[in-house]
Amino acid sequence: MFKIFRNLRWYEYFIILISTAVTVTQVYFEMELIKKMAELIEKVQNVAPVASIWQSGKWMLIYSAVIMACVIVASVLVNYITAMFSRRLRADIFKTVNGFSQEEINKFSTASLITRSTNDVTQIQNILLMTLRMGVMAPTMAVFSIVNMVNTNITFSWVTAIAVVIMFVIFGLLFGFVMPAFNKIQKKTDKLNSVTRENLTGLRVVRAYNTEQLQEQKFDNVNKEVTKLNLYVGRVMSLMSPFMNLIFNGLTLAVYWIGAHFINKGTMQYKNIVEFTQYGMHILMSFMFLSAVVMMLPRAVVSGKRIGEVLKTKSKIVHGDFNGETEAKGKLEFRNVSFRYPDAEMNVLENINFVANKGETVAFIGSTGSGKSTLVNLIPRFFDATFGQILIDDVDVKTYSHDALNDKLGFVPQKGVLFSGTVEENIKYGAENATAEELAKAIKVAQANFVEKLDGGLNYQIAQGGTNVSGGQRQRLCIARAVVKNPEIYVFDDSFSALDYKTDKKLRNALAKHTKDATKIIVAQRVGTIMDADKIIVLDNGKMVGCGTHSELMKSCEVYQEIALSQLSEEELA
Repeated sequence: MFKIFRNLRWYEYFIILISTAVTVTQVYFEMELIKKMAELIEKVQNVAPVASIWQSGKWMLIYSAVIMACVIVASVLVNYITAMFSRRLRADIFKTVNGFSQEEINKFSTASLITRSTNDVTQIQNILLMTLRMGVMAPTMAVFSIVNMVNTNITFSWVTAIAVVIMFVIFGLLFGFVMPAFNKIQKKTDKLNSVTRENLTGLRVVRAYNTEQLQEQKFDNVNKEVTKLNLYVGRVMSLMSPFMNLIFNGLTLAVYWIGAHFINKGTMQYKNIVEFTQYGMHILMSFMFLSAVVMMLPRAVVSGKRIGEVLKTKSKIVHGDFNGETEAKGKLEFRNVSFRYPDAEMNVLENINFVANKGETVAFIGSTGSGKSTLVNLIPRFFDATFGQILIDDVDVKTYSHDALNDKLGFVPQKGVLFSGTVEENIKYGAENATAEELAKAIKVAQANFVEKLDGGLNYQIAQGGTNVSGGQRQRLCIARAVVKNPEIYVFDDSFSALDYKTDKKLRNALAKHTKDATKIIVAQRVGTIMDADKIIVLDNGKMVGCGTHSELMKSCEVYQEIALSQLSEEELA
């Protein structure tokens, strides 16, 4: 966990030194305030002149003002440091996660990554805040109080030492009970986040199948587990307060009892008892502050470990430094490509070979689970091929820099993803400098003319995930986003499935004209979508079982024939 604090800037260490000095000053004047209070009590007992009493009172007010100023300054400085540190830590996690491949994201899970970048960062921020305030104040207060007490009377020092030992024993027992629960709490928080996110994402499905009670039961089970753990920790730690009161009151009683004995002997004054009581209370308070820090430490250590796991995880997708300048344009080649998912025993794709030249349309079709989407996900390197090579413009994709590779591709995923913002912002996501004319053309090509009818047109606000537009509208906006980018290679991962046949045909015709110089890779379920492709590759259980035009495959590929005849009549196929 402590490696995380290396992210502090050099000037922040300087601010920490200032804050520490201010805190020490605060404690010093608190000790002086106790001495002035004892002095005031002595003057009142001895019936000193009123002017002398006012003099002591005046200094007490001055010390109190200085203490208040120190508290304000130290709090402002410490809050600034912790806020800036947590901001950078969240930014580092976000940047690291953005560089993850799908393999690393699947390893942690989306819900856990959200928890680590929010709740876990908050735990680190809290422990840093407590350490810089209580962690500095407590030992300083303890040292000053012990020195003043020992210099005055050694007997009271022994009484305080016994109280401190008792307090440490109690705290040790309490922490021993609750420490194992902190790790479980963070893991259960991950699970709670996951169930909540799953329910909100699939809310329409939940309602459609009347499974609200089932989802509520799932949430209730996890929620009860988290509540049970927090109640256990809360109940155990709630014992601290009565024990502390018992120790405080016991110390006060011991000081007054022993002090009364000394007063009877005439070897001590009442002001000394008040002074010793205050020193004793400050010593116990200092250890109580330390215990508060220690109480938060186990959970913070768990959070720090979880954040460290994210930050030290390196993506297995390592990009090269090639800038993408090539003589060939729009050429895509798979050479003996095989792929298996992490920890899987069998290949999902086996020995895939094909070439897509500039301007060609290459389509993939096959039954569900045949590996079509997995294949196109290898092109932008969401995963890396286990064996073989993928080349763009005769250069291995692993050689390209991240930006250079993405600049060559226009990717439309199987599930259309829109971001919260306006329609214009979503379409310009891949081309920020696109002109109004280019936007209009992309909308026309993508058959997204419905934008004109939306309230505000291009300024219409899209909800997170595009939930306020239909599936077909979402797909067409995603296609428009790829078109406005004007890449060398378009990758459509079953991007026409939500469109009716008429819109599908109009869209493909418009794409053919607009992207005639670009390579198009299409994954489709419908034969009608890919009949005009220059090359159709048929996949079955991850293997190529056919490659050719529609007419060639109707003669030579049994799998393609079965798919085609299950969708269209012989007259339509002809």
